Amino acid sequence: MAIKVIHPGLATSVQDLGRPGYFHLGIPLGGAMDRLALKAANLLVGNAEGAAGLEAVFLGPKLEFTRDTMVAVTGADMPIKLDGEERPGWTAFKVKAGQLLSFEFLKKGARIYIAVSGGIDVPLALGSRSTYAIGALGGFKGRPLAIGDELPVGEIAFSEEGKSIPPELRRHPGKPAELRVLPGLYWDRITEESGRNFFEDEWKVAPEADRMGYRFRGGRKLDFVPRTPPFGAGSDPSNIVDSCYPYGSIQVPGGTEPIILHRDAVSGGGYFMVGTVISADMDLIGQLQPHTPTHFVKVDMETALAARKERHALINQIRSLFSPTR
Repeated sequence: MAIKVIHPGLATSVQDLGRPGYFHLGIPLGGAMDRLALKAANLLVGNAEGAAGLEAVFLGPKLEFTRDTMVAVTGADMPIKLDGEERPGWTAFKVKAGQLLSFEFLKKGARIYIAVSGGIDVPLALGSRSTYAIGALGGFKGRPLAIGDELPVGEIAFSEEGKSIPPELRRHPGKPAELRVLPGLYWDRITEESGRNFFEDEWKVAPEADRMGYRFRGGRKLDFVPRTPPFGAGSDPSNIVDSCYPYGSIQVPGGTEPIILHRDAVSGGGYFMVGTVISADMDLIGQLQPHTPTHFVKVDMETALAARKERHALINQIRSLFSPTR
């Protein structure tokens, strides 16, 4: 064991990059909601990008280390304290056995990622160490952390203290946040006016925002094109015959409050999807606080693919900071 949980914070859990390949069995992708932040934290401490770390939302944990190691914290702006002394974010720093890592109140963003050299060494479950709490799968005993938990850490990897990710390579949502959306297969279920309103209106993140999905409020209600419900669909116009839910899809039950399905969302159901947030913007959602004003921006496939390419280029820039030639 190398880490003892003195206080778990709020919904702190072990996460890696997830367990793709089981969606057809109803098991979600899982993994870090801000994948770029987790990858950056791991690189800073000498780990593989997909090593397991800790994801904490809104309130950070208090952790006691039982051996010397290297730590990095990325993601949201939540002041970091080591034995009461502040440490920089997005930067690798040494921690000695017996020292206490804690956090001040959140200033910006929503989720922090704590990487430890060697990674959190909990058992693999379907190829991943990510916690899927609803299914009691993976992570530390299939649940968020609790007081007194003792986390195992793998073999310490080589890393350089003080190594940092420059601010221009740290990606954060704006205010208002902008989420690019590709209209979906069911776009024709709503009227043209409702389609325009959806992209024109300002929405706000609702308090019901978690690893399963982010709900939004404040925009105008969607109106649906009249139809006779097909066999197997419900009577509400937002119902469809059960269908698969892509990662990032936006369902709008009753046409009132859009819900973006995220890492721990179900894989299918009976609500229509107005569209899908492009993959390049999914990390941003994990850093949105409740009440954050948000605009959905309509894009086409060409724009979505270009954005994905830009995100890959950003990740490659971060990787280049740790190449052997530097």
